[in-house]
This record gives sequence, C-alpha cells and structure tokens, in this order.
Amino acid sequence: MFDDSPKRFDRIISILIQLQSKKIVKAQEMADRFDVSLRTIYRDIRTLEASGVPIYSEAGIGYSLVDGYRLPPVMFTREEASSFIAAEKLMQKFSDQELGDHYASAMFKLKAVLRSAEKELVEEIESKVLVRTANETGPHQAPNALAAIFRSIGEKLQVRLLYEAISSDAPIERLIEPVGVFHENTHWYIFGFCHLRKDYRQFRTDRVHGIHLTDSKFGMEHASLESYLKPHDSETTLVRILADKEVVHYMKFDRKNFGFISEKEVENGVEMTFKSLNLENGFARWFLTYADYATVLEPLSLNARLLELMQMARSRMLPE
Repeated sequence: MFDDSPKRFDRIISILIQLQSKKIVKAQEMADRFDVSLRTIYRDIRTLEASGVPIYSEAGIGYSLVDGYRLPPVMFTREEASSFIAAEKLMQKFSDQELGDHYASAMFKLKAVLRSAEKELVEEIESKVLVRTANETGPHQAPNALAAIFRSIGEKLQVRLLYEAISSDAPIERLIEPVGVFHENTHWYIFGFCHLRKDYRQFRTDRVHGIHLTDSKFGMEHASLESYLKPHDSETTLVRILADKEVVHYMKFDRKNFGFISEKEVENGVEMTFKSLNLENGFARWFLTYADYATVLEPLSLNARLLELMQMARSRMLPE
C-alpha cells in the first residue's frame, strides 16, 4: 500500500537535503536518522528518482546527487532559526578567532534566507542569550589553530606546530598529522600523530605559538578520533569511593572527567565507581577537593598517594 502521509513527505524532503549535505550518504545512515527500515529508505529513494532527482548509487557504498544538481533555497522553521542563536554564541566563546569569523560570515548567509517572521524572532532573542564561562582564557598565540587543523584534516595535509608543552622551557617545532579535535575541561585539544615522538599525542591549542599548513600529504592512514580517545580497560584503574550525601551534588559537575562509571546509595552515603586513566595525578588531585567528605574503598594504595600530596602541600605552607 502506498504511503502518501505528510510524515513520509517530510522524510523524503529531509532525505533530499541530507543527500546534498554530503558527498556520499549510506542507506543505513538515513535509516538510523529517521528510525525506519532499509526497505523504507530504498522506496523513498525510488520515489525521488521517479520525481526527476538525479541520484547516483553504488552497491556497498551509498547514494549521492549527480554533480551540478542543487536544491532551491531552504526555508527554516522557527525552532531551527532559534537554534542558530545558541550555536553562534557558543562559537563566539568556545572557538578560535578565525573559525569564529568564518562562522559569523556563514550566519549572515543563513539569516539572509529567513522569512521576515523568523528574522524578527532571531533579532528579538539575540540579545537575550549569553554564554558565560567560569574560566576566562587569555588571547591565544595562534588564533587560527582550529581553522588550520580543520583544513588539514579535510585535505590530509601535515601541519607544523610551534608548541610549548607544560614541561618545556620554550616552544619546539612538531610535525603532526591531525586525526581530530576535541573540547574538554574548557580547552580545545588537537589529537594527531607526532613525527617527533613517533606516536599519537594531544596538543592544547592555547599552547600553540604558531601553526603552518604544509604541502605534504599524510604519510599514514588514521582511524577515527573516537577510537583513540576511548579508554581501554587494560589502561584504567578501578576506583571505588564512599562520599557523604551532602557533597555528591557538587561532585557531579566534573566527575565524568575522571572516569566516573556508576553510583549507588548505601546506608552511610553514596558509593561511586570510576575507571581512572590517571590515578596518581588526575584522580588523586581531584579527590583531595572532597577528601574531608569522602573515603577511598579501593584501591587502598591510593591513600598513600593522597598522604604524599598533602605532605607536599604542607611543606610549602609559610609559617605564621
């Protein structure tokens, strides 16, 4: 039975837009997005083809629009238009200068195709949205780092960084093949293969003093960024702590950064389980923040490191 419902019509239009958004789109990717079967996607593709949309397909690879085919201007809903404001504010606060400038230019083009009612909506709420961060960072030495890395990844070009590691006296040159970028604990990081260290490393963008895109192509194939960042059980330490109930609310803000897995209420507090990638420095230093409200259940060897850190802090205290 042919389904001519509005829901199917909206899905077909969305599929057409998705086909234009990427060079190749897999059928499974579309099925997952719209929560339908592969058979439904195949039927929708045939409907588009019957309507005159030139779609090229190759078994085992995916679908793409024939070069030169373009959709008419897209009309955005009020909800989509409103989302632009949050995205623009976040880009202003959490990206580097060049990438932010590119996004601002793109936003002018997006706003230009809005209908009058949506333009008024955007203007009305634009000044009512503010993104504030707890830690304001100073100007970066290389304000174009993210934009350069994005181009490097897209064109598979090696990058030269002038990078100052936390333990370095001065910045040194690194030749890297970027795998990707990620944002964590208020900082942007570049992850890639470092030819100097002959291994994968991560680089904080605010420690990059200079960046230069070379003409040299990547010398090796790299897996997805997620596969490198995903912790492996063999590299982690299982940690259990018992925290007083009144402090758990405050621990929730950043505990995921230290390998939090689960929690359960017990008679005398809340028991939390972690898989820590950096027990002696990362986890131990974070735990000290709440040490007067929490107890280490395992590994008990962590207590020795906590005492060592407290003794180091005590030795640096000036006498009264």
